[in-house]
Amino acid sequence: MENKKEHTSEELAVLWQSARLKVTDEYKVAPEILWAHGSSIGTLGNFSASTGKAKSKKTFNVSAIVAAALKNDEVLRYVAELPPSKRKLLYVDTEQSPFHCQKVMKRILRLADLPADIHPEDLEFLALRQYNPEDRVGVIDHVINHMNGLGLVIIDGIRDLMYDINNPSEATILVNKLMQWTDQHQIHIHTVLHLNKGDDNTRGHIGTELNNKAETILQITKSDMDGDISEVKAMHIRDREFEPFAFRINDEALPELAEGYVIEKSKTQKRFSYTELTEAQHREALTNALGDQLIRGHQNLLDILQKGYVTVGFERGRNVILDLKKFLVYKRMIVKEGKGYKYNPEFHY
Repeated sequence: MENKKEHTSEELAVLWQSARLKVTDEYKVAPEILWAHGSSIGTLGNFSASTGKAKSKKTFNVSAIVAAALKNDEVLRYVAELPPSKRKLLYVDTEQSPFHCQKVMKRILRLADLPADIHPEDLEFLALRQYNPEDRVGVIDHVINHMNGLGLVIIDGIRDLMYDINNPSEATILVNKLMQWTDQHQIHIHTVLHLNKGDDNTRGHIGTELNNKAETILQITKSDMDGDISEVKAMHIRDREFEPFAFRINDEALPELAEGYVIEKSKTQKRFSYTELTEAQHREALTNALGDQLIRGHQNLLDILQKGYVTVGFERGRNVILDLKKFLVYKRMIVKEGKGYKYNPEFHY
């Protein structure tokens, strides 16, 4: 995506001066532009994400966010208030055909109470499915650098801006690009990424980087009680956590609030979450549990992991340890070797 560049001493001196911070400097609080059920989920100069499994209605949810921004008003439980100088929106779709992208655009316009046969001046919509990851990033970069009055960018399919979703270098470069775009242009970027099929962790190293750097991660989940309803909650949020809400798709193929639907509270049995432990804690627990041994047998591995993680203060029941083991294998923190499992200290967190 980007070639490494060696800076001259003079260039580094300029970077040094621009990065200096003093206690006497004055900075304004980042302007809030997006809220969900009363909690701030988006500020200028930062980025956020929506995540969910396939068919959870992530794009419908994002359509409501964009419609709220076009109206500078409320849609579903989303409220947008963009400053007059930053009313323009860029929507980038990397997955769908132009035909389906246009359906999304028409849905947004109907949600915003705008005519579907007149293209709004404040909306730039790009369908980048046909391009390779480098060209997609290049096009987005060019538009962001040259689109005056830009305030909000949607990237529906951030995974398609990289070749290998599990490449830590690519993930770091891409997230650094998000931070560069948002900081230099004082815009907000909202991305969309899938969750793993087997658990509730965001996919690949790009998911890990987004979890670490995004100001808000929204999770969209299909209801266990009603397959026509999707629930929205804050997976991670810097502001206070908002009350989860739910929506359904009505007869006009538009998302609407599922009035009267009650979202069940989390089960008392807590499942493993990526954010519960640091990399250092994982390394210590895995070293204590496995060392350089080859552990044979699935149940034997679970027992050893359970004891190892107690040493770092993570004492959980079998179901959580089972989820933890799936996570460790997925992240290649433990690897299958023959008929057993070994700790892989070369993993990238």
